[in-house]
Amino acid sequence: MMALLLSVSAFAGSPLQKGVTGVEAIDTLKVNEWDIPTEHNSLLATMLFSILPGGGQYYTGHYVRGGFITAIELGLVYEVFFNKSYQYDRVLEQAKPFQDSVSHYTKLIMDTPSRDSLLVYQNRRLDYLNRVRFYSDKKMEQEDLRKAEMAWLYGVQVYGMFDAFGIWYNNNHRSVELRSMKKALLWGLIPGFGQMYNGEFGKAGLLYMSFIGASVSVWTSQNMVNYYLDRKHLLAAEASNDTELDRVTERVTYYRKNRNQYIWATALLYLYSLGDAVVDALLSDFDNPIHMALAPRLDGGAQAVFTFDF
Repeated sequence: MMALLLSVSAFAGSPLQKGVTGVEAIDTLKVNEWDIPTEHNSLLATMLFSILPGGGQYYTGHYVRGGFITAIELGLVYEVFFNKSYQYDRVLEQAKPFQDSVSHYTKLIMDTPSRDSLLVYQNRRLDYLNRVRFYSDKKMEQEDLRKAEMAWLYGVQVYGMFDAFGIWYNNNHRSVELRSMKKALLWGLIPGFGQMYNGEFGKAGLLYMSFIGASVSVWTSQNMVNYYLDRKHLLAAEASNDTELDRVTERVTYYRKNRNQYIWATALLYLYSLGDAVVDALLSDFDNPIHMALAPRLDGGAQAVFTFDF
């Protein structure tokens, strides 16, 4: 016991390097996934490989995480550039017969001298015109979704690059030093900076991915609200049937709800980022076996408490 106390006292009196315990057996412990051993420690190579989906993770030996990023990005690339193009062409193909019918009945209305025939032709033209507008609405909704998916694709790419840098940073600059919660909160006022202050670059990437996706979704949803409001005003001016007017009104409500949900999600995400930065700073020395604190005594006064976990 005396030898242990002496060794602890000698250890406590010796200067410690920043973020290092001084005990080789403890400093070399794998405390989290950042410490996967790798000989690939080039920052330049890490960032160059991270341009490819999951490339930075593959380079640093994080194959599972890289696989998830690759799968998500390739899925979004297929959806945005191939599936959406197919859907767009399909809508145009479905709308073409109705567009031709509108043109046909428009010509008949202009050429017919009969008032009775004019009324029949006009009703049929309006019916086909409503069908064309339905496919036009569908095309606009697909374009809205494509833009939102494109934003999430860019967001995943940004996350992959931040995450790759975070892997390199924590492999080369591991620290168990206690960080300031006040500084973490102040840095956190700028989205993502609180996470970077704590060395959590992957979390910062997740935040930026979410902010990019949510912000673009707010913008595209508002565009759809404006589009359907214009359609609603046009239908009201034409004294169109109530069924079509109700459908357009429902779409206005739907996209307003979507827009508001993304606005609330963005605000809550910002508040969460502040709390996350403070908590990470509070627990930044969790893996450090050496802790010192000033605690009150039951009989009055205070005492210094030194703990050495092993």
